[in-house]
Amino acid sequence: MPKYLLEDMVKAKRERQFTKEIKKEPKEKAPKIITQIRQERSKEKNILPDDTKSRSRYMLWFIAAISAVFCLFALSFLFGKAEISVNPKTEDLVLNENLTAVKDSTNGPLSFDLVVIAGTANKTIQATAEKNVAIKATGTVLIFNTFSSSAQPLAVDTRLEGSNGKMYKTLTKTIVPGISKDGTPGQVEVGIYGSVAGEDYNSDTPLDFTIIGFKGTPKYSKIKVRSKPGTNITGGFVGLAPDITDADKSAAIADLNNTLKAKLLQKAAGQIPGGFILFKDAVFLSAGSADNEPNISFTNNKDNSMTLTDNGTLYGILFNEQKLTQKIAQDNIDKYDGADVYIPNIRGLTFSLSNKDNVSFNDLQNIDFNLSGPAKITWKLDTNKFTADLLGKPKKDFNQILSRYANIDSAVLKLSFPWMQSIPDKTKGIKVIVNYPE
Repeated sequence: MPKYLLEDMVKAKRERQFTKEIKKEPKEKAPKIITQIRQERSKEKNILPDDTKSRSRYMLWFIAAISAVFCLFALSFLFGKAEISVNPKTEDLVLNENLTAVKDSTNGPLSFDLVVIAGTANKTIQATAEKNVAIKATGTVLIFNTFSSSAQPLAVDTRLEGSNGKMYKTLTKTIVPGISKDGTPGQVEVGIYGSVAGEDYNSDTPLDFTIIGFKGTPKYSKIKVRSKPGTNITGGFVGLAPDITDADKSAAIADLNNTLKAKLLQKAAGQIPGGFILFKDAVFLSAGSADNEPNISFTNNKDNSMTLTDNGTLYGILFNEQKLTQKIAQDNIDKYDGADVYIPNIRGLTFSLSNKDNVSFNDLQNIDFNLSGPAKITWKLDTNKFTADLLGKPKKDFNQILSRYANIDSAVLKLSFPWMQSIPDKTKGIKVIVNYPE
């Protein structure tokens, strides 16, 4: 037993010594292995030459640049827009032109239409004096034509005999329409006044009338006249009454006429059809004046005041704006070809009717007038046609396309991307802005 124990101890000692030697050996050899590994890696890095590596990098950048260019062109194709700012052709004129127009003309001469609106305005003023007055009663009647399908004209001061035995006269000239095709009698409204001043001609009840001039003819019973429903014949008076001075009276009548004209003009504005123009100087008011008192009635009030009532009719001369503009262009522009034009400030031109004091608007058929003032003739552009001509065209052809349009003075094309070489081929990608003068 002791023999083997000694051998085992020696053996164990040798094993420990050998183990230590083995553990020491890798530490000594490690630097060599690491150096070898580093050398091999260095060789791997130097497999490709330097010029090959440079070409590879350039190729990658080239591919990236091509891709970027492709993306930009794709972007412009999808989202590219064109905006064209157009300055239309214009020509400045100073008009002083005499023109002639025919009512309701459809062919040939320049045409005009007439708007007619009747109305009433009142003004109350305080009396400053008294005087003996003789005032005629006034009212309104309806005249019916049951005699014929032909219209019946009636002169101013046509005499009417009322069912109260009093005689009245019409205030204005009028025409009673004939019987319509369905048998409806023609009808017209007209103002009347008592033939004699005084309260006896006032009436709070409706009256029937006959036309004295038709007595002894079939028209006497067929042309019927009655008080307008809801109205009375009033204002007749003889005696001492509150009064105003001539100066106050003239001022009141002038103010009343202006009030009535403004009232009727506002009403007329709503009746002017689209495309027509009513010059401010082409409006005429047939109303009362100091020398034409049948249209003016005076009512004395209990509070020592006086009410003036003005019955008037407004006549407005209407023109088709497009036809009038083309007539002006035709007369003032050399080689005018009938192109679509307009005058931005046409309503500011001065209208003057020849012989206006002698014009009878009730039967007006022809007028002579003058238009004066600065005017800017402006050519219109058909933007739909212009857009269609631009679709998909190269940018370099833009000026050539413009040369086809005599109604364009100049235009500027703006593309949303500077590298775009053509105009979009879709209508929604083109915006045309026409800089029409105001």
